[in-house]
Amino acid sequence: MKGRRIAFAVLAWLFLAGVVVQVFLAGVGLFELADWTLHADVGWGLGSAPLLLLLFVFAARFERRTVLLTAGLALAAVIQPELAAARHTAPIVAAFHPLNALVVFWLAWLVAQRSLELVRATSPDAEAGKAVEPTEAA
Repeated sequence: MKGRRIAFAVLAWLFLAGVVVQVFLAGVGLFELADWTLHADVGWGLGSAPLLLLLFVFAARFERRTVLLTAGLALAAVIQPELAAARHTAPIVAAFHPLNALVVFWLAWLVAQRSLELVRATSPDAEAGKAVEPTEAA
């Protein structure tokens, strides 16, 4: 069980790092150091990555709060590239793309932080497959 929790934590932190890289790539496009292709390509990949996190959150048997945060992250990440894709047909919808990026970052940060707390808090109850709350509130 602890191995699954560690895998979840690694994936959560890698996703957060990917979000930070994505913001950098937006800056690269904004300041015309390159076109927006790399930002778009990475964005489509990042959009589906939290679905893997969602599988791991259930496999690691995390408690309800972590499951809900991860589900929220998956939802926000999946719609993120769709918001950008709406720029030609619904620009007002596309305008939510940078705002949703803040939500994705915030949720990714919460999930990553929480994953570490839960790995550290793994007890014999968690090893037995029971959901365990972290010792500190995230």
